[in-house]
Amino acid sequence: MSPPKYVDLVVLAAALAVFALAGLPLLGFAFAAGAWLLQRGIQMLVTRQVGDALRAGNRQRAMGLVAGTTLGRVWLMVTAALLAGLIEREAGLAAAVLLVTLFTVSLAAQGISHVFASEPEGVPR
Repeated sequence: MSPPKYVDLVVLAAALAVFALAGLPLLGFAFAAGAWLLQRGIQMLVTRQVGDALRAGNRQRAMGLVAGTTLGRVWLMVTAALLAGLIEREAGLAAAVLLVTLFTVSLAAQGISHVFASEPEGVPR
């Protein structure tokens, strides 16, 4: 049994309730949510391109796409937290904590799903 593919989005939705009930700055949530959703969209597009490149046998292009967009997505999230912090200090901290939480949950879910994924036939372990 693998974790849900979109567990990070469930955590993001739950974070809205936490922000509202705890009186945390909603500006921080807005910046973090916007950055997270944008980077998730980028991730989905690039995943398709990586699959196409691998099917075409172009591993170098696939690795370049993964490396470049991974760094770009991290910079996007850091920039969002920084901008929120420049507007309101507490909002920047709240955005940063939420983004780190979402990143950790997403990374753990991806790792667990790879552990439980079935291997293609003919691939040695």
